[in-house]
Amino acid sequence: MRTLMKWQKILRESYADGREVAELLGLEGAEAERLQKIAEVYPVLTNSYYMSLIDRDDPEDPIRKMSIPSGWEMEDGGAEDTSGEASNTVLPGMQHKYRQTALILSTDLCAMYCRHCFRKRLVGLASGEAVGNIAEQAAYVQQHNEITNVLISGGDAFLNSNGRIEQYLQAFTAIDHLDFIRFGTRTPVVIPQRISEDGELQRLLMKYGREKQIYVVTQFNHPREVTPEAMEAVRALVACGVAVRNQTVLLAGVNDDPMVLADLLRRLTTINVQPYYIFQCRPVRGVHNHFQVPLLEGCRIVDAAKGLQNGQGKTVRYVMSHPTGKIEILGEIEPGRMLFKYHQAKHAEDAARIFGRTLGAEQTWLGEDEVVSDK
Repeated sequence: MRTLMKWQKILRESYADGREVAELLGLEGAEAERLQKIAEVYPVLTNSYYMSLIDRDDPEDPIRKMSIPSGWEMEDGGAEDTSGEASNTVLPGMQHKYRQTALILSTDLCAMYCRHCFRKRLVGLASGEAVGNIAEQAAYVQQHNEITNVLISGGDAFLNSNGRIEQYLQAFTAIDHLDFIRFGTRTPVVIPQRISEDGELQRLLMKYGREKQIYVVTQFNHPREVTPEAMEAVRALVACGVAVRNQTVLLAGVNDDPMVLADLLRRLTTINVQPYYIFQCRPVRGVHNHFQVPLLEGCRIVDAAKGLQNGQGKTVRYVMSHPTGKIEILGEIEPGRMLFKYHQAKHAEDAARIFGRTLGAEQTWLGEDEVVSDK
């Protein structure tokens, strides 16, 4: 019988039952019952490593907020698909929203189900949106020379088996017009042993990285996630020639403090992780009532945090992933009036377009009508 690696044991022994999680946190009565009811709608999954980062004496602990269900998830409002993913699907498990990028939903599994996940409609629910025929997906990319990179995401791309990961790498490194391959994964954050202890995965990344540059796009949201274990995983990736980029989500009660966000950005640049985006939390059903920060406030937080960085940390962009494109939130040009710019656009006429909008103090998103050209 094959001996399981430590990360496989951690994963196999994950906590996927609301009652079990409630017991681990010492919750009883109505509070435990509420957690279980939420888990029946929005699945719960966490593991011993990530649970060890929680301060169990602090009910407002940021790690807890990101991983343990709360009552607000059942409140009304929000949308299932806030970025128009359904309209961009070209094959099962494959989207083509931006001209140069193909996005692959390789799995609906994660090592921890984030409570702020913008794919709550998908992750852990076997919705049928994820996974597809790799050969068919590769053929689509081969036929579209404008595609210069693929982003293999999920769920969590590194929750695929090594065999499945190699299938993706074999298929896409063989396509000449691809410049690089990206993997979207939170494993460096929530189960870093998946990377640091798996020599086979490292060998695959090193082998295929000689043919195409490989990027890992991960998501550290709080300084306390930058642990020695996480640093070891990042070092292993860098040693394989993988470039590591981070996409933080701005989350109320987690990192909506300039000093906390600044600390996170500094720690990331220290361990050779490039802060790439700070995302505005999307108004997803089961998320928007709790985690969203008003845009005006968010901009002030991000600007203050960037002001405390050196040149590397200052390269991060504050953006929202909107149905019409990735919109950079540039800043206030006068009290209450914000300037925006399309960083990436779904439609050619929006490319690099700059526009201004007057926002309400509590406004957290732009409606479809608010991004229409002023012309």
